[in-house]
Amino acid sequence: MKKKGETYFMDFGKAAFATLDFTYKTKESDSLTFRIGEQLDGENINRTPFHRSHIRYQEIKMAVSPNQTEYQLQVQVDERNTRPGKALPLPKDFPVLMPFRYVEVDGVKEPINAEDFTLLAHHSYWEDDASSFKSSDDILNQVWEICKYTIKATTFNGLYVDGDRERIPYEADAYLNQLSHYTTDREYAIARQTIEYFMEHPTWPTEWQQHVALMFYADYMYTGNTELIEKYYDQLKYKTLYELSNEEGLITSTKMTPELMKNLGFSPQLKETFRDIVDWPSAGWGGDPSNKGERDAYVFKDYNTVVNAFYYQNMNIMSEFAKVLGKTEEARDFELRALKAKKAVNEKMFDSERGIYVDGIGTDHAALHANMLPLAFNMVPEEHISSVVEYVKSRGMACSVYGSQYLMDGLYNAGAADYALELLTDTSDRSWYNIIPYRFYYDHGSLGFEV
Repeated sequence: MKKKGETYFMDFGKAAFATLDFTYKTKESDSLTFRIGEQLDGENINRTPFHRSHIRYQEIKMAVSPNQTEYQLQVQVDERNTRPGKALPLPKDFPVLMPFRYVEVDGVKEPINAEDFTLLAHHSYWEDDASSFKSSDDILNQVWEICKYTIKATTFNGLYVDGDRERIPYEADAYLNQLSHYTTDREYAIARQTIEYFMEHPTWPTEWQQHVALMFYADYMYTGNTELIEKYYDQLKYKTLYELSNEEGLITSTKMTPELMKNLGFSPQLKETFRDIVDWPSAGWGGDPSNKGERDAYVFKDYNTVVNAFYYQNMNIMSEFAKVLGKTEEARDFELRALKAKKAVNEKMFDSERGIYVDGIGTDHAALHANMLPLAFNMVPEEHISSVVEYVKSRGMACSVYGSQYLMDGLYNAGAADYALELLTDTSDRSWYNIIPYRFYYDHGSLGFEV
């Protein structure tokens, strides 16, 4: 604790979803002014963080009296992440939580010390010693630490949510949380509960539906448990979007119907349009139309390379699940669908002259995403791996934190481990390292990665 003029300043070291307990003895009724936040502006808490960044700040007045010595800070409810029917509510009896690291207190007239203030950080059961990592590269060690802590900090709600922006579970975000959670702690309940949540509460992006099978598969591979597969096998088939396929084995979200939406678990009153996403945010922060966001200027076509790469992987997963359940004929059908999808992607979405994948049928544009996904899912014929890898390397980190999971998967699958490590230890603006001084979590998905 430091005193700056009449203001007391505290730094709790790491941001957390939290509130504050404090002890204060006063001889007369009075009030204290608290400022809590995630970011500094010089030596003080940033009181005007850029709105679109969702960096949190609050000023809270607390009445104090001679009749009371123990207090809990009354964090104000944020409408953006508490919308009924949208945001996931906090567990019963939890106080209002906000992510913050720094605290300033004004109006103090009685002696206080650091021991009078306790940060009440909320997270799920966590074994800190369940995982560890140390290398000769200090940057990589720091990246590991922020990724591990991010997973711990964002378990505050009991299910995987998108951070503090909306507090809504999204399938792709949850999948990244799941992978990182499984590699940092031997805890599987949150992932399984989140999987079950998605069976009744789907979200609008095409690829997000295709992440549900990936979540099932990750849990199966880490635990060997088949209970969820047995319970949801028939419902999970819809999540793969196999009903949208054409005779060549490719799928398109343009064939989605209200009946198929119902099969996915969507309400008939849904206002969102089911559509492809590729990556997010779409056009960069601030609304600058020249900023192509995190999609590397991806050109959307009806038959989309990214969507069909996910479809191929989903068919492989369902084939394995069918075998686990003794459904031999269905296993063969899914295996055939996977083979057809792979063949069609390589025939219709691959530019043989350049040796790279284009974004979809009907465009010659080739985004990073259209190439890293086939690499990640082992769809690239051996003779073309080198050219695809070189193109991926030429694009750099032209994707979001979400997309970087598949960038890492693709590079390591293709034997480009040295370049993958360069990205993990990079110190440019487009890096994990660049986030360390500012945030402990990313507002639309985990900072964690799993390789």
